[in-house]
Amino acid sequence: MREAAAIADSGPLICLTKINQFELLPRLFSKIFVPPEVWNEVTVKGKGLPGADVVSQVTWITIQKPDPQLVQPLSILVDAGEAEAIALAQGIPDCIILLDDSRARKIAERLNIKQIGTVGLLLRAKRIGLIKTIKPHLDSLLENGIYIRQELIDAVLKDAGE
Repeated sequence: MREAAAIADSGPLICLTKINQFELLPRLFSKIFVPPEVWNEVTVKGKGLPGADVVSQVTWITIQKPDPQLVQPLSILVDAGEAEAIALAQGIPDCIILLDDSRARKIAERLNIKQIGTVGLLLRAKRIGLIKTIKPHLDSLLENGIYIRQELIDAVLKDAGE
């Protein structure tokens, strides 16, 4: 069952493209929104880097501008993309925000915004049968220079029965 809407920060977009699992997003969510700053981080500033071409070519991402009044106070606490993503999530009921940064996730949690990171997306994909195993994808993230706490890896593999 797909969730209604997701708002993506750059981290999960880039991570999923690095491990060739970007197409999980439209299978997990009926709508995927990206604020302009995240789009810019991934496709313009990130031109030539992993994820830029893949993200820029999909038709299922909607670029949506958040309320600037909500962005401004968040900009003091997190980077511009995360601030826009959190602000956008505040304006979309029953959405989930895709965030890997722990500080941004804590802020989203304080604002009662559901959040999930790249590893959580993989676990969700396994639970609903979109992928068979998680371990190869976690290994691939690590091989691509993505830091994941060992405690999180152990917990997710245990939860996934791997």
